[in-house]
Amino acid sequence: MESSVKLAIVMKILGRTGSRGQVTQVRVKILDDNDRQIVRNVKGPVREGDIITLLESEREARRMR
Repeated sequence: MESSVKLAIVMKILGRTGSRGQVTQVRVKILDDNDRQIVRNVKGPVREGDIITLLESEREARRMR
């Protein structure tokens, strides 16, 4: 189970989402894979350059409209 935990660095903040704007949609670069970037939803304070822990790195968030 621990082997699935991955680190990712926040490259760009795409915007706020959620019914009350409590979730931030960000583009992250997975540190293990140099060329892989995905879009994820993050709850809580986040800014560009932060390193976040992804418990699951296969799913990608749907884009905001």
